[in-house]
Amino acid sequence: MDARAHIDDLAAFVVASPSSYHVAAEVARRLDAAGFTAQAEEDAFTDEPRGGYVVRDGAIVAWHVPSGVDAARAGVRIVGAHTDSPALKLKPAPTSFGLGWQQAAVEVYGGPLPNQWLDRELGVAGRLITTTGEQRLVATPAWLRVPQVAPHLDRSVHEKLSLDRQAHLRPVFSVGRPDLDLLELIAAEAGLEADDVAGHDLICHPTEAPAVFGPTEEFFASARLDNLSSVHAGLTALLAADEGDDITVLACFDHEEVGSSSRSGAAGPLLEQVLRRLAGALGLDDDGWFRLLARSSCISADAGHAVHPNYPHLHDPDHRPLLNAGPLLKHNANLRYTSDAASSALWRRACDAAGVPTQDFVSNNAVPCGSTIGPMTAERLGVLMCDVGIPLLSMHSTRELAGVRDPGWLAAALTAYYAGA
Repeated sequence: MDARAHIDDLAAFVVASPSSYHVAAEVARRLDAAGFTAQAEEDAFTDEPRGGYVVRDGAIVAWHVPSGVDAARAGVRIVGAHTDSPALKLKPAPTSFGLGWQQAAVEVYGGPLPNQWLDRELGVAGRLITTTGEQRLVATPAWLRVPQVAPHLDRSVHEKLSLDRQAHLRPVFSVGRPDLDLLELIAAEAGLEADDVAGHDLICHPTEAPAVFGPTEEFFASARLDNLSSVHAGLTALLAADEGDDITVLACFDHEEVGSSSRSGAAGPLLEQVLRRLAGALGLDDDGWFRLLARSSCISADAGHAVHPNYPHLHDPDHRPLLNAGPLLKHNANLRYTSDAASSALWRRACDAAGVPTQDFVSNNAVPCGSTIGPMTAERLGVLMCDVGIPLLSMHSTRELAGVRDPGWLAAALTAYYAGA
């Protein structure tokens, strides 16, 4: 797949994935089309099918077992990513009335840039759980907007915009219509009555479509590139890789933006449980399980930072990655990223095999470093790990900026890794 074709497919993937639950469903849909089979967690794992997946809430773990695999000698090659992004999450009672306006009551999920949620048309997406326990996914059109205050009313916005997260980030969805209830509208969009809804996990999401732009069409702007760029690249690689000697796994976790401590997050047991049950289905005992892990590795794929031309002082002066110069290999002496000498060599072998350039990222010592699913996955499994991802500008914006070449390069390198590089 060439760079533009990959970007077009990534754009379609983003549009289909407005919430973590939709991400898991879209990955599952594409896996189904490729011949993978859903595995219910309450059912026994067997050594068939060779390609399968488990969905747990907004997370999905997929695997491919090569035909004729020698489980006593094979390892597992894992790509890990996350399905969630910073957002505004609807409160349990999502409708707020006041001053004649109808507004959505929201909480702030993760670490968004609050100003980026102003004056954008927003939809609502996520899941509804019915009184009978059924899950129903829903995604509305553009229904909401968080309006900015005019400078005529507050001159200070010319100098510094200060947003109170309780008072200033409540979207409007109607005016002069106290009969309208947001949950009733969302339930109807899903073909339900409001009384049918026992609970919901719903977020606001920007509805503006992704776009390629620039005089030479070298830039790609989209919501949720952190981290759908990695989920999409990992899925593309899993489906494209030639069969090798090792089991290949794609683990897409939820809740990374809020610490991953959930049953579907990387700090939880999901990946370990799936791998352990898969090992048992392949006939491995307890010692065989630990030997399998010793032969295994994981690439944690999560978007990183390009050098910002307007804020160069925030970056390390000796490491200044650019868009369209290759995916990042991320380093941190305090282990906020998992890359070390051995795992860096693994990544560079994959890039060499794929003919892909790569760039080193390290934070400025005076600037706090973020983290990924990598450290907690290493802690749970003890496998060789590194952290990689495409470079971005405007991370955690509702409109993040990537280069058009880097996402396809990431997929190519992950494909080579899966194939045994």
